[in-house]
Amino acid sequence: QVQLVESGGGWVQAGGSLRLSCAASGRPFSIGVMGWFRQAPGLQREFVASITAGGSTNYADSVKGRFTISRDNAKNTVYLQMNSLKPEDTAVYYCNANVNWNTYWGQGTQVTVSS
Repeated sequence: QVQLVESGGGWVQAGGSLRLSCAASGRPFSIGVMGWFRQAPGLQREFVASITAGGSTNYADSVKGRFTISRDNAKNTVYLQMNSLKPEDTAVYYCNANVNWNTYWGQGTQVTVSS
């Protein structure tokens, strides 16, 4: 099995920054696309950002220019640097990873942005 462990969530004032991390572990594997999703109370889970094994990135329009996704393939870890945070960024953030045509999800980490 592949396990994803997220860290870095917290409570921050509007305009502040947070850096989320998600490390994959378990049986030997090669990870394809990794990404971040988020879900606010009462809303659907939405795409935030993704990154391929080769480093190509994709962002939701709502976070473009403020968030940066990156990965360290040697550590099987994906990061999400979040700058200029807004109250509407408040959500549970989930990382995912694609391994051998299967998708794995982390447990989620809470990000709360106060005005």
